[in-house]
Amino acid sequence: MKTKEETIQLLEALARLLELKGENPFKIRAYTNAARALETFSGNFQATVAQDKLGELNGIGDAITKKISEYVQTGSLEYFEKLQAEFPGTILELFEITGLGGKKVKALYEKLGVKTIAELEIASKDGRIAELPGFGARTAANLLQAIERRRKHSGRFLLSEAKIWSDEFLGHFEGHPDVSQISSGGSFRRGRETIGDLDFLIATRDPQRIIEHFLSHGAIDRVLARGETKASVLLNHGIQADLRVVASLEFPFALCYFTGSKEHNVTLRGRALQNGWTLNEYRLAPDPGSKRVPEPIPEIQTEADLYHALNLTYIPPELRENYGEIEAAERGDLPKLVELQNLRGTFHNHTNESDGQNTVREMADAAQELGLEYLGIADHSKSSFQAHGLDEERLLKQVEQIRELNKEFDEGFRIFCGVECDILKDGSLDFADEILARLDYVVASVHASFTIPEKEMTKRIIRAMENRYVTMLGHPSGRLLLSREPYQVDLAEIIKAAAQTGTIIELNASPRRLDLDWRFWKAAREQGVRCAINPDAHSVRGLQDLWFGIQTARKGWLTRHDVVNCLALNEVKIILKQKIDSQ
Repeated sequence: MKTKEETIQLLEALARLLELKGENPFKIRAYTNAARALETFSGNFQATVAQDKLGELNGIGDAITKKISEYVQTGSLEYFEKLQAEFPGTILELFEITGLGGKKVKALYEKLGVKTIAELEIASKDGRIAELPGFGARTAANLLQAIERRRKHSGRFLLSEAKIWSDEFLGHFEGHPDVSQISSGGSFRRGRETIGDLDFLIATRDPQRIIEHFLSHGAIDRVLARGETKASVLLNHGIQADLRVVASLEFPFALCYFTGSKEHNVTLRGRALQNGWTLNEYRLAPDPGSKRVPEPIPEIQTEADLYHALNLTYIPPELRENYGEIEAAERGDLPKLVELQNLRGTFHNHTNESDGQNTVREMADAAQELGLEYLGIADHSKSSFQAHGLDEERLLKQVEQIRELNKEFDEGFRIFCGVECDILKDGSLDFADEILARLDYVVASVHASFTIPEKEMTKRIIRAMENRYVTMLGHPSGRLLLSREPYQVDLAEIIKAAAQTGTIIELNASPRRLDLDWRFWKAAREQGVRCAINPDAHSVRGLQDLWFGIQTARKGWLTRHDVVNCLALNEVKIILKQKIDSQ
């Protein structure tokens, strides 16, 4: 069944298509009014549709009620599909550009054949829009500015960037006397690898004072909307931030709802209906349309109370992706997710011997300040010449340096000697086995020849993993978030090979990587593959990126028992040699 949000998007699309067709303005406005009516509707949307009570809402007439019912219950709307077929599929994206309404989009399409934002940009630059009646040179310039703003403001943002901005806003309210509860929400709270916008939720008795304080933040570029209980702003960084203000009794429901995901929330609402209740962002209440006697509603003070009321164990935000967490919570066998304080050490860190900024000693000092028991140094190997990779002589010299430095530490801390060894195009390694054998561990990574076919890339990586000295596979997909797509590789086969060879797979905690992707860790865990959360730190500051690795590990259902660097020093020494000893 379609959600309220999807239905609102449909109604808005219908209004725009009718504008393009030149329909009666009153007909167009009817769809717009229906969309606004749904936005303010806080009841159980799907139950209201099923009970044929949507027409009771102000702003939604009989004809639109029937169309909504068809769309929600069947998943499609024949009227919309026929209307959509009259225009190019991309034309609706033009409405995302500030300054373009139905009449102008219609003129651009009919006169110039413009049907995409890319074509609009070209037409604005080559003078065709400036010559178009009703537009002119100034309009063309304004459209170019609007396109550039969209390019800057409508993108995705790294989790690390979102954390900085989220912390700033939460800090903005620190000590505020009118805040009783406060939290971030949305995809940031769920620990997604990239973020589209920021969501904040505050419980208070004085909504207007809270909104005024929110709007006083210095990072705000402009205010997009302001109401009695919500406000939306665009930050200087180009990301939108939304604030919702609720009463304390509403906070657990709102926090759950505005954390999402949409699919997770739909399932929760369905469970509430089974008990004769209706669940929305403000309350859990008896469902007036239910034919059964509703179960008594328990007192809800926290999110955990809400999940318990729905006969579920508490589901951490990171798992709320409709990825099997509901079923596991119903059975009571959700894993106890790994936490930052579980980490005892880490591997895959660089020094100024290759492309890092700090010395071995400085990295070790920083690790000890974080309370770590061990630190692995894995500078680049010689084929990574762009990273000033180490040849055999320099690597062995570094090994001796680390061995000497370890003599200065007590038994509570140790530096492990490693290398990030390039996997060459044929799957062989950058160093011979006799060199690798002198190290404590080896991280094998792909740093070149990204464009080879998937089958060949998969064989390449598996061949490297079959080497007895390869302890762990580094950043398995090679992706750089928002800048470089992963190379073509069969990660299911990589996971299978890791299980067979006893190779640890890295969860690279660099916010630009977060690789292996969280979506694969559940399968890896089920096959017994161990994870190493590594920051790929190139400075002492980079060690802090372990936090992002933990977020991704939690999304991947990992526990401290799945992560090798949650082991104590004496235990991890054994694990690092386990693969060699077994072959």
